[in-house]
Amino acid sequence: MTLPRALEAIQSLTVAAEGQRLDFSLRGMLSSLEGFGVVVAAVLAIMSVYSLGIVAERLVTFARARAASRRFAAELPALLGEARLEEAIALAERERRGHLPRVLGVVLRELRESRDGPPGDRSSASDGERAAAVQRVVDRSTLRAVNDLRRGLGALATIGSTAPFVGLLGTVWGIIKAFQRMAVEGGGGLGTVSGAIAEALVNTAFGLLVAVPAVMFFNALTNRVEDMQVDITEAALELVGYVLRQRR
Repeated sequence: MTLPRALEAIQSLTVAAEGQRLDFSLRGMLSSLEGFGVVVAAVLAIMSVYSLGIVAERLVTFARARAASRRFAAELPALLGEARLEEAIALAERERRGHLPRVLGVVLRELRESRDGPPGDRSSASDGERAAAVQRVVDRSTLRAVNDLRRGLGALATIGSTAPFVGLLGTVWGIIKAFQRMAVEGGGGLGTVSGAIAEALVNTAFGLLVAVPAVMFFNALTNRVEDMQVDITEAALELVGYVLRQRR
């Protein structure tokens, strides 16, 4: 009975000594990556940098769009109240970074063309026909503006959905190598493969670290785009209604 217990004690001491030699810190496990694991980690690093670049660019673009739209919305009512259509169009051109000037500027140019068109062209059109024509212009320009606001969000969603699987691929490859090493060396027990499996799981953790912020920022930026789309629709409807009331 003493011999088996002695063997178990020796094995436990060996496992403990191996555990002490292994560096389970993040820096140690990253430095232990090799071969395909390094490739996967590099791909995840590129995806992380690219997603952060998209987020930074979109945040700056949305901030500029909101600032320009606020300036445009503050000055437009006074210009329309005084029937200064040309100045309103020039204001839209000057603040074209905003989502509201981009759409309403197209509507204002459409109104100018309908006002200055040939007598037999649009002057005989009813208010309903004129409103329908302006609404078609609003729909087309809104679609273009929203597509521009969504630029880069598709790539952000792709990174958020694929990064965990990229990390899992590196983990599976590492686990396969760990069991191959175990079969070649002829050893057994958890202590033989625990270090290799821990190193392999680093890629999964890295993939999740890339994916979670990407998904969170994608949802937040998508909500901002939807809010801007609502602002565009409301402002366009108010502008069309204002013009029709002035005509009456």
